[in-house]
Amino acid sequence: MEKEAAKIHIEQLREELNYHNHKYYVENSPEISDQEFDHKMRELMNLEKQFPEFEDPDSPSMRVGSDLNKEFEQVVHKYPMLSLSNTYSEEELQDFHNRVVKAVGNDFRYVCELKYDGTAIGLTYQNGKLIRAVTRGDGTQGDDVTQNVRTIRSIPLKLTGDYPGEFEIRGEIFLPLKGFQWLNAEKEKAGEAPFANPRNAAAGSLKLQNSSLVAKRPLDTYLYYMLSEELPTMSHYENLLKAKSWGLKISPHTQVCNSIDEVFEFIRHWDTARHELPFEIDGAVIKVDNIHLQQELGFTAKSPRWAIAYKFKAEEARTRLLSVDYQVGRTGAVTPVANLEPVQLAGTTVKRASLHNADVISGLGLHCNDLVTVEKGGEIIPKITGVVKEERPEKSLPIHFIKECPECGAPLMRVEGEAAHYCPNSASCPPQIKGKLEHFISRRAMNIDGLGAETINLLYTKGLVNTLPDLYKLKASQLITLERLGDKSARNIITSIKNSLEVPWPRVLYALGIRFVGETVAKKLAASFASIDKLSGATEEELIAVDEIGNKIAGSILAFFTSEANKKMIEELKSYGLQLAGKEETSISKASNILEGKTLVISGKFSRYSRDQLKEMIETHGGKNTGSVTGKTDYLVAGENMGPSKLEKAEKQGVKILSENQFLELIGEE
Repeated sequence: MEKEAAKIHIEQLREELNYHNHKYYVENSPEISDQEFDHKMRELMNLEKQFPEFEDPDSPSMRVGSDLNKEFEQVVHKYPMLSLSNTYSEEELQDFHNRVVKAVGNDFRYVCELKYDGTAIGLTYQNGKLIRAVTRGDGTQGDDVTQNVRTIRSIPLKLTGDYPGEFEIRGEIFLPLKGFQWLNAEKEKAGEAPFANPRNAAAGSLKLQNSSLVAKRPLDTYLYYMLSEELPTMSHYENLLKAKSWGLKISPHTQVCNSIDEVFEFIRHWDTARHELPFEIDGAVIKVDNIHLQQELGFTAKSPRWAIAYKFKAEEARTRLLSVDYQVGRTGAVTPVANLEPVQLAGTTVKRASLHNADVISGLGLHCNDLVTVEKGGEIIPKITGVVKEERPEKSLPIHFIKECPECGAPLMRVEGEAAHYCPNSASCPPQIKGKLEHFISRRAMNIDGLGAETINLLYTKGLVNTLPDLYKLKASQLITLERLGDKSARNIITSIKNSLEVPWPRVLYALGIRFVGETVAKKLAASFASIDKLSGATEEELIAVDEIGNKIAGSILAFFTSEANKKMIEELKSYGLQLAGKEETSISKASNILEGKTLVISGKFSRYSRDQLKEMIETHGGKNTGSVTGKTDYLVAGENMGPSKLEKAEKQGVKILSENQFLELIGEE
């Protein structure tokens, strides 16, 4: 794939994955299967590995999705709560095993567990008493649902035995099949819509505001991982046995496997035997047992390297394709969505499926009213995998991708060699405008409470808000007259908008929605450029000199500030008093001045320290980190598998190249 085509495809994948993360974790209404999501994630990660110049710390591959609910207190996890990498074949599992063996040798064993189809929870015990229960959230912080969890009878409120003074144990809260059937029967009696599947029922139950209602729901749990500063043993399996002796519920199906062949046997057994269980599972989890080895193997930004989830093969069904709709995303990407004749598939009713792009429609050869094969791996929205052509109705017309934006009518554009179609009318296309507004008001940006997607849509429809500065023109008297907004809600929104004027410069920069400028990048830019004026006047070389800012991000920033519309927007926001300037970062305490005045670039993988640790050493010894090699670079600290372009540029520029050990000798840390 050519570099420019790869760049566009990476951007498209990031947009799609961010959208589906939101649907899954925030709205509890996923639109694609786990398998399809994981396929997209792996495709993105492979492209990012193949084209490291497009690396972005704000990519969905670097982060975990969110299920936060503002109605609950949000608690920061003491230990990050990451997700697992998924695999769907024995070949991929064998590759995982080979990587582990290469890293730590052959002297280890695995622990195999069932992968429960519920909602993750972290339970903290102090002096044997349950003090807090927190959902996964975004992996960094989650919702405190302690009062609800205390009603689950399989979770002890007080332990017995030789437990540590404080520890966290993680597991899955789920709804057994009998309980799910009973709950849906009760909902139908009350004239309410039934839950689509047990997982949604469990997640929905934990988010109820009335814990007495939660107590009436037959939730259950299995716990599967312990974290503490004083673990009882350095064996994951032995720790589970210890936890069981204290009264915690551990699955009886957990098994120690001394070889990868035993792991395969475990998986094959449960792929069939799962249908006999009184609850739903969608796979198995394989973990390295020795905790010292877990620590040695470490983590990626998204998941542990010492564990992996094996997903069972998705189930299939046949149904009729009724029609195709087209959705426009925040960046203008147009996604076709299939409307299906409702069909039951693994306990859920399937009505829609994403068709992704024009090439998928063409590749399937879709016609109106086709009988199609749909596949899913535990989600509501499946993937169309084929067409039963012999069942095609006579005179059925082929489906052709649209040529104009379904929202604004602008002619769609498609970059040569790229599958996605885009609407170029970013200034007037309603979904793109509303998407920018929703990003601006979000919790991690300006945190304007009371203005969700529905209210933004209402304000836009009524002509009250079309640009970011329009938010600061709103008055309570305008909001009171709107549907679903009373006097109290209107005044709370106005107060929250006023409070956003105190949001600090790094978050304001993130809120502007400059492409590729996520939270981390915004913080680094704000630390290097004390105001929007300094940032807007920066040259490409000055931008690239900032740590982790490459040509891609620099080009996006330059393009943003070249736009006359964006210049006008910035001036308007200034007039309303937003924090478009801040204070320079205070200098950190230094170990020495050995690197004073020196600029260094870190690239590649290192055996003794992580890249972040090496960067911290540079700063503590007076040096400056940058992301790209320029004529001003003094040293390139080169690790394994570093980008060849950086090495070539360093050699051309006459930059001194250091190994990890040479760098440590230079700063006196050897």
